[in-house]
Parts: sequence; C-alpha cells; structure tokens
Amino acid sequence: MRLLLVEDHVPLADELLASLTRQGYAVDWLADGRDAVYQGASEPYDLIILDLGLPGKPGLEVLQEWRQGGLVTPVLILTARGSWAERIEGLKAGADDYLTKPFHPEELQLRIQALLRRARGLANQPQLQAAGLHLDESRQCVSRGEQVVELTAAEFRLLRYFMMHAGQILSKSHLAEHLYDGETERDSNVIEVHVNHLRRKLGREVIETRRGQGYRFTGSAA
Repeated sequence: MRLLLVEDHVPLADELLASLTRQGYAVDWLADGRDAVYQGASEPYDLIILDLGLPGKPGLEVLQEWRQGGLVTPVLILTARGSWAERIEGLKAGADDYLTKPFHPEELQLRIQALLRRARGLANQPQLQAAGLHLDESRQCVSRGEQVVELTAAEFRLLRYFMMHAGQILSKSHLAEHLYDGETERDSNVIEVHVNHLRRKLGREVIETRRGQGYRFTGSAA
C-alpha cells in the first residue's frame, strides 16, 4: 500500500514516516501544500494523510482542489487546532476522517486501516463509470449498456482500481501489490494475464501499455 504524507512539522513527519514504514507501507513525504496539489492528483496513492496547517497552500484548499479534480483517494486530515468548525469544514471539503494533534500512533494506524477497508469496498462510491462501462460495487458486476460483462473476482478488483485511477500510469508491481493486498505471492506476470483478459472482454483500447512504465486506463472503448 502506498501512502502520501503531507506534513510540514519535521519531527512529527519523521516519527510518522518511521512508524508507517515499519507497518509495511510505502510512504512519500511532502511539506508544502503547492507540491501536494500536483503530487496527490498525479500519483496513484491508496491513502493520503494531510495536515491542514501547511505553508504554500492551506491543507483545506489542497483538499478542495483534489476533490474538485475528481480525486477519490481516501484523505485523513491532521490538525493541531481543536476547533470543531475546522474539522467540519475539512469533512465538507471531502475528508474521509480526521485526527487532532497530539494523537496516539496506534489510533492513526487503526484509522488508516479502517479507511483502506472502506476504500477497497468503495463505501463512499458504490458505482463507477468510464469508457462506457458501469461498475456496480454493491452487485459486484460490470456492464456496458444492457450487456453484463462476466469478470472473475481478480479481474473485477483490477478493473475497479484502474477506473479509480483513470488516466494514471500504474506499474505492474503497484497493481500486484493492490491485487494481492499483502499476500506473500506478488507475481507481476499474473497482472499481465489479467490485463489481457480484461482487454479481450472489454476491448483492447480500454487499457494501454506504456513500455517500461506499466498500464494506463484510457477511458476509450474499442
């Protein structure tokens, strides 16, 4: 699982980086809101931890820009302020959860795990649409118009992840990490097999190969 941490207080950031890395997460760290706007929207993260008191651009504005741009990645906001009004503004702007500093590391860990579980189930977005495809999480099915497309469980999970990150280049290793979700076997060659199956069922143009980089869900039907 890949996380983005946006926190300008270096001692806290160092502590969180060490803790999250020990828990097995791959973590990128930024300290400026302006950098976060671009990075969060262009890289395929599984979850973002966002401090609201940032230099460059306030965290609330960063979050608003992400959501206005269509980013569906779960966002956990951090704030040193005890104001209930700010927490409400953060949730209104699209935050999925919040923590007020200081907090216990274990509480952060549990909230991250809960958000990732919800994201895998797409609790806040039970349906996705792209490239003429309609993915219904609650019914675990994919359709194109009136036609239901039969997918295996692994193909469904892979397509769902592609649709959540439409237009972004996703490496085989990143896709394998998501698909297997911590299982010991992470064979990136299996991803190629699943992608070929999806292309056969949905059309070759829906997923394009970027040589040496990975795959990209184009949103174009064949």
